[in-house]
Amino acid sequence: MLNDAVANALSVILNGQKAGKENCEIRPSSRIVARILEMLRENGYLGSVESKDTVKGRCMKVNLLGTINKCGAIKPRHSVGKDGFEKFEKRYLPAKGFGLLIVSTPQGIMTHDEAKKKGLGGVLLAYCY
Repeated sequence: MLNDAVANALSVILNGQKAGKENCEIRPSSRIVARILEMLRENGYLGSVESKDTVKGRCMKVNLLGTINKCGAIKPRHSVGKDGFEKFEKRYLPAKGFGLLIVSTPQGIMTHDEAKKKGLGGVLLAYCY
C-alpha cells in the first residue's frame, strides 16, 4: 500500500520521462492527483490525461511530452502565506520565473503565480520544472 498518492504519481511520471516512454499509467488516482496532472497539462509539461475506472479503482493514463526536468511532491506540506512564496521558489525551483509550485488554497488547487495574483496563501503540494 502506498502512503502518498501525489508523490507516487509524480515519481511514476519522472521515471517514465527518464526512461524515454511516451505514456505511463498512474494508479491509484485521486481528485488531488487528477487536478495536479491537469495543472501540469495546462502549463505544457504533459500531453493528454485520460481517466478510466477499473475494477481496482481509478487509473490515469498520461501522455509524456519529454519537457519535465524534475518534479516531486513537497513533504512536509509547508503552509505559505500570500507573500511568502519567494522563499519556497528559491528552495524548490532552479530560477525565478522558471517552473511552478502547485498550491492548495481555499479557492482550489492552483499554481503559485495564480495564488500570488489572487492574494492567497495555502499549502504547498508539488513542484515541477
